[in-house]
Amino acid sequence: MESRNHTDVSGFLLMKLTEDPELKTIFFSLFLSMYLVTVLGNLLIILAVTCDSHLHTPMYFFLSNLSFTDICLSTTMIPKILVNVQTQNQSITYTGCLTQICFVLIFICFALTFVLWENFLLLVMAYDRYVAICHPLRYTVIMNPRLCIQLILLSLFISTADALLHGLMVLRLSFCTDLEIPLFFCEVVQVIKLACSDTLINNILIYLAAGVFGGIPLFGIIFSYIQIVSSILRMPSSSRKYKAFSTCGSHLSVVSLFYGTAFGVYISSAVTDSSRKIAVASMMYTVVTPMMNPFIYSLRNKDMKGALRKLFGRISLL
Repeated sequence: MESRNHTDVSGFLLMKLTEDPELKTIFFSLFLSMYLVTVLGNLLIILAVTCDSHLHTPMYFFLSNLSFTDICLSTTMIPKILVNVQTQNQSITYTGCLTQICFVLIFICFALTFVLWENFLLLVMAYDRYVAICHPLRYTVIMNPRLCIQLILLSLFISTADALLHGLMVLRLSFCTDLEIPLFFCEVVQVIKLACSDTLINNILIYLAAGVFGGIPLFGIIFSYIQIVSSILRMPSSSRKYKAFSTCGSHLSVVSLFYGTAFGVYISSAVTDSSRKIAVASMMYTVVTPMMNPFIYSLRNKDMKGALRKLFGRISLL
């Protein structure tokens, strides 16, 4: 097969959602609705945390950053999907694809396994819950604003460095004539599979990043919650135990939703050769999970419900 240098590649082709013209309108409306719900829901979380002084705590600071991340992740992918559905043109330029890869990798470490940026946020949120329950008297000292900002900046730095490294490694590749990506968005693993040049270093880097930046946050979350459960079980009062468990309920729901869908993608890719099934499964944690996070935190959290009611009250008075 004839190969071409990456400088000659004009673009790639993404997978079509449907060939049926009647379903085009349905899919367009569905993705547009999901995008609007994701943006508005997460924006309300950010506004509620910002406007309510009772929510100026580390946990809600991390939550607002998680909401901002969900907005950015959805904006990176869904608008392009909407354009492709409306125009029935699945092409994406080489520069556009590489840009999308970099932006997606800032928020996801390995698109078929773990979300890097959200992983680190979930890790620091788990650490926040661990300190609040296991060391309540030292909570304000340990989880001070400076440490919270440092944790977020560290997460952002690592995510950006990882994305830039993968992007630069893609730049060195040469591509063949078959440039069809079997997903609805540009994803680094699928792009590497289209390369005609040696991709050994790229693959090693991907698996190393997935193991380190996916495994360490997961281990940190598990370790934090082992400490939390152990501390809760030693509490003499059942009411305090219930309050402590409810404090972590929303975070555990987000962790379960994210890792459940991510492992579902991994399992589906291992047991099926259908690229469409894998593509649909990948949309579950890159599109559906960011949309569900605001509902989880607003429906399960009394403080968040109160802050949202205050926010809606202020908006209605304007």
